[in-house]
Amino acid sequence: MARGSAVNGRGESASGRWVPNTDVYSTDTGLVIKVELPGMKSEQLDLTVEGNQLRIAGNRPDGCRDPHCSFLVMEINYGPFESVLELPPGFDLRQAKAVYVNGFLRVDVPPARPSSAKPTQVPVAKGI
Repeated sequence: MARGSAVNGRGESASGRWVPNTDVYSTDTGLVIKVELPGMKSEQLDLTVEGNQLRIAGNRPDGCRDPHCSFLVMEINYGPFESVLELPPGFDLRQAKAVYVNGFLRVDVPPARPSSAKPTQVPVAKGI
């Protein structure tokens, strides 16, 4: 499984966006993608599927601090973020279901259904 966006030591990608902490694991019912995104609302998240890639993007606002503060430690990322996950074969992203609860986005991706190998009849119309 591949993950997009080169991340520097501060959790920011080369484009200035940050990449949220993400776990991806398989279960008996498919693949689970769990993304740590506290302080957001579900409508602030944008999930896009293209082929076997899942793009998770959004913008975490920083509206709770004094604009004139001076940081001693700053480890929480704010602003735009993006993570692109390339899933291994065998999973159907078109059937994925996502839910955002208690600061975590969870995306469940079921296994792809095997294509029917049984032969099917193709009708042939009579010519004129």
